[in-house]
Parts: sequence; structure tokens; C-alpha cells
Amino acid sequence: FIHAQHQTSEPQLGDRILQFATIAFDTSVSDIFPTLASGATLVLRPPHIRIPDMTFVTFLREQKITIMDMPTAFWHLWVQEMMAGRSGFSPYLHTLIVGGEKAEYRHLISWLSHQETQTCRWINSYGPTETTVIATTLKVDGTTDITDNIPIGYPLPNTRIYILDTFGKPVPIGVSGEIHIGGAGVARGYLNRPDLTAEKFVADPFSAQPDARMYKTGDLGRWLPDGAIEYLGRNDFQVKLRGFRIELGEIETQLLACAGVSDAVVIAREDESGDKRLIA
Repeated sequence: FIHAQHQTSEPQLGDRILQFATIAFDTSVSDIFPTLASGATLVLRPPHIRIPDMTFVTFLREQKITIMDMPTAFWHLWVQEMMAGRSGFSPYLHTLIVGGEKAEYRHLISWLSHQETQTCRWINSYGPTETTVIATTLKVDGTTDITDNIPIGYPLPNTRIYILDTFGKPVPIGVSGEIHIGGAGVARGYLNRPDLTAEKFVADPFSAQPDARMYKTGDLGRWLPDGAIEYLGRNDFQVKLRGFRIELGEIETQLLACAGVSDAVVIAREDESGDKRLIA
């Protein structure tokens, strides 16, 4: 993963990389180890930096942060604050990676059109924790052809992506199927959860390696003609909100346990401003 991350963000001696995420979150792995392995400097995010306001931007400028990996939801808010004139940008930042949930096209257009961000490379990333942080990336520059649904990109080195139908067969280009991930990044399984491990980590019939396995993500996607992958949502009742994977059924169960509640339903709803929240 460290070698693959080096090919993605290309850290160099002299770069200053912000460790944005807490070490309890898997993205911290892509901040810490590729930074130290390349001789770059790791800068810890102070606890008072929580929103993308001018305090956040001042910190980026003072620390001369050059590479940053942040949750997509934080980036969405940063773009909105920049366009409203309530936040700014740092000229030292040359690479920004976002991930954790679907990146919105309207915010990317705003980002790319902003005069100050022209020298900053924007990278969309995708990958569940079960396959070691990141599985695919899309590097966006002036030549990238993007429609209103931003692709999640191409597999990392030593990562295999399969998009399969309900019978476990590969689907044609342009046809929706469940994303399965194989290769060196696939984890051993869930600690002390053998049943769930057996359900989600299954044999990889497309690999020549003995005992190879792939992870069933529960995410839907399709191949685009250029080999990139387009994310199409979930195939179950799990939703992603601000980087957290949430099972709506678990919340409904808790609500039904409350006195006076005869029935409950929970949905993820997005308002006109694009703010997604749970409604019960």
C-alpha cells in the first residue's frame, strides 16, 4: 500500500503532509507511513482545526502544507466556504486527495474554476477499510473528461477490481454490478467474526494464486469505456454519511425499543444545499 500511495500522491523530500484523520481512522495509514517512507514531514492536525474556515487555511499556510488527504464531506464544505468568500486557499498545497463518500460534481466544477486552486492536483479515491484504505484513484487535471457523475478511477497496483452480477459473473462495460476487490490489499477478515468473514471475504475465482480471496463491497458500480469505474451507490440498506458507514436497520431497531413507538423508518435525505442527514 505504501508503494501504491507513493505512486498516487508522489510525496518527495521536502513535502509537508498533513495528518488530518485521527489514528483510529484507516486514512491515517495513508498519511503516516508513505510520508515517513519518503522522507517527507508529517504535520499533525491540532484539535481546534475542525471546520474549513480561515483558521484552517491560516494553519495550512503557516505550516506550508503541500499534500493533504481529507474526507470528501470536509472538502465539500471547504469549497462552499471558499466560493462564499468565508475561507481561502494555500499556495503551498499542490496535491489534494478526497475520499470516504461520493464526491459531488458541482463542487468539483467550483473547485476547478477557482483561480487559486489551478496549481493543485485533485485526486478522488475509493476503498473500504477491508482492502487496506484505498483501492482505486482518479487524478483530475485539465485534460480529464468528467461527466456529472465523477468516477472513482482505476485500480491501484496489485489491486484487482471485479464488477459482478448476482451470479458472480463479470458484467459488460456500462452494466451495473457489485464491486468486488481482490489482490494484495485484501484483509484477513473481521476479528473474532468468522461468520461475517466467510460472508464478505470469498474465494477469488479469477486469480491464478491458490487460496486467493476477494472482498464483496456491497457497492454498485460499472465500467466506463476508458477503464475507469463509476460508483452507483449501495446494494443494501447501508448508507455513507460524512465518512461513516451506517446501517439504517440498526437505528430503526433502537427507535422501536423506545416507549410509545409502534413503527419506525430511517432514510438518508439530501436537501437542496446538498447536506445529507438521517431522517426518522
